[in-house]
Amino acid sequence: MTLLACQGYLGYSALNGQFGIENRAQIEADIEVLQDRSSALQAEIDAFEHRVNLMNPKHLDPDLVTERARALLNMAHADDLLIMVDPKSGKPISGQFEELIDDQLMQIIQADSTL
Repeated sequence: MTLLACQGYLGYSALNGQFGIENRAQIEADIEVLQDRSSALQAEIDAFEHRVNLMNPKHLDPDLVTERARALLNMAHADDLLIMVDPKSGKPISGQFEELIDDQLMQIIQADSTL
């Protein structure tokens, strides 16, 4: 009788237990979800590794670094060609600085705080 009860319990567990045949589909679905999540996290890790590698001094292009730094600091080199742009229209201002009245030049500079 005890042997029959043990066999019944094992048979029930094989079909309906946590790792039984009935739950196999759920386990496989969970595996797929976790694999997709793992792939997404690996892509994110790769993106961060790429960004870190770009900051490696051995891989930086000095010309690009100085160009970006000057743009962020709103500074120019003596050899740079500067083109004044009207902030309202976005078009270059024709002529030379001498042609602009001081008030007009100040208005353009004050209108665009990045200058």
